[in-house]
Order: sequence, then C-alpha cells, then structure tokens
Amino acid sequence: MSHTTPENMTAIEISTPGGPDVLKPVSRPVPTPDHGQVLVKVAAAGVNRPDVIQRQGLYPPPPGASDLPGLEVAGTVVTMGPGVTGLSIGDKICALVSGGGYAEYCLVDACLALPIPHGASMVEAAALPETFFTVWTNVFDRARLKAGETFLVHGGSSGIGTTAIQLANCFGARVFATAGTAEKCAACEDLGAEKAINYRDEDFVAITQSRTDGRGLDVILDMVGGDYVPRNLKALAIEGRLVNIAFLGGAQVDLNLFPIMLKRLTMTGSTLRPRSLEDKAAIADALRTKVWPLLNEGRIAPVISNRCPLSAAEYAHAVMEKGDHIGKIVLEVDL
Repeated sequence: MSHTTPENMTAIEISTPGGPDVLKPVSRPVPTPDHGQVLVKVAAAGVNRPDVIQRQGLYPPPPGASDLPGLEVAGTVVTMGPGVTGLSIGDKICALVSGGGYAEYCLVDACLALPIPHGASMVEAAALPETFFTVWTNVFDRARLKAGETFLVHGGSSGIGTTAIQLANCFGARVFATAGTAEKCAACEDLGAEKAINYRDEDFVAITQSRTDGRGLDVILDMVGGDYVPRNLKALAIEGRLVNIAFLGGAQVDLNLFPIMLKRLTMTGSTLRPRSLEDKAAIADALRTKVWPLLNEGRIAPVISNRCPLSAAEYAHAVMEKGDHIGKIVLEVDL
C-alpha cells in the first residue's frame, strides 16, 4: 500500500491558554518518525479532560511531547522509523500518544500501538486508548480489583467511568457508580453497574454501605477529590483501596488519618501522560492480552457521545466542559 505523505498538515493548536475558542486550525510540517516510532495518518482522535486542562494552561506537555493536544488516535501507519518491529505500512491501529492527536498526521511509539478491535470503526477505536490505559493501570494494577470484590467509580457516565464499569463487571466485580442525572445513572446501570447513585440527591456512602450489608467497598476510583476523599474513606471496607486520578473538586484535602489506620486502607493515585515509555508499553501489553479479546468478542465497547470534525475541536471542548455528554467525544479527522 503506497501513500504520498505531504510536507504539511492541518492541526489544531492551542493559540494561547484560555477557553475553547483558543483552539485554532494551523498548518504544521508533517513530523518524521524517530527510532521506534511510526507516522500515522489519523482517521479519528479522542477528546479527553487532560486536553481541556492543557488548553487552560494548567497541564503542560511533558518534555519532548508535541505541544498539540490529543492523547489518543486511530488511523493507518504510513511511515516507519528505524527499529520498528511488529508493524507494517498500511496497518490500521489505535494508540496512546503524549500529544499531537488533533492533526492529520501523528507520531506514535510503536510499542503503544494496538490493533483495531474486530468490527470497530475508527471513531470507536480512537475512543479506546486513553481511558482503557487509565482504567487498567489504576483499577487492576494499582488497586488490584478482583472477582467478587465491590467497586465504585465516581463520574460513571464519563469516558473513564463507562470504561471502568464495563471492565470491572467483565472481570467479576460488583459495580457501583455515581452520576449527576437520572439519564446518566440509567446509562451506568445499562453498562453493568448494580446501582448508579445520583450524587445530587443521594448519599453514595449510605447506599453502598446498605448494599454491602455494612461491609463497605473494596475499591473506589475517584476523579473528584476535594470533600469526596473523607467520604470515600468512610465508604471503604477494611483493607479497601482508594485510587485518585483527578481532582475536579480540589487537590487540597483536610484528612483524618485515623480511618486509614483503623481499616488498614490504601490510598494511591497516578497520572498517565508523564509515565515512562516502558511503563506505558507494559500497560499496552496487558491490554493486548487481557482486554482486547473482550473487545474483539463484543463483550465491551466504547460509549460514543459526540463525533465532530477536526475543525470543530472548539465545539467538542465546549461540550466536554458543559458536562452533559455520556461517554466519549471523538474528532473525525479523515474518514
């Protein structure tokens, strides 16, 4: 399969820190793959909360990463750098990237490329890497969720939440979720949550305590932080594990250590983007063997809320900030 790569490409640039309107289309040189990298002609790119935070000037890209937003892509390999094995020109892949996804072409580390699941569209494939890498490393690696345990994810209707519900359910956990509307709660339960709790008028601590006969939860995945943290500790069972991956409710917490000591709790957390390539490659390997078969069999699938052309990145960010969506927002680049 031959492909003539142009010298320049259209990309979406953060012109200056600010609101969605600072996302501007620009012409950029098409990048050249380095050792271990491939150049992908992007068909679709996922939109994620870290893109919004970067746009606001609060989450700078790590050293060496593209300044363009976009942490996951799906597309076709068109050029290969030296040292690449296991991929060929013309392969259709999806991948986690450290930046640069909002563009017609994007560099991908070959070790982070995963095949398009059977029957999945490019839009669906582009919605996989960021959330699946995040959920796997935090819920299954760090928190060690096992079959038969109880699991709560806050923000159950988000991209992370819809992924976590499906994976935890598939691996045999009892799943609970919080969400902010009846529609979002219903979506969480449709995906496999035993009970979705409307945080606007229900108490997740009381409900999960009741549902577990007072035992509490084994694992909580939290992207809220702030005043949720002491409530999470109260909701956890003995030997429970709390994983924080964001702090939409605030990073500063007034914490009582006594419940942690009394119940022998574990508090942990992580961010994905700054981790080493070796760390991310290990997550990709785990996904390839343990999760991709579930996708290929159709037992799990990404939930797509909005699909927009690349030129509508400003609109996509406005949708994410409004927060009414369920699942993922994806930019269509070349379909």
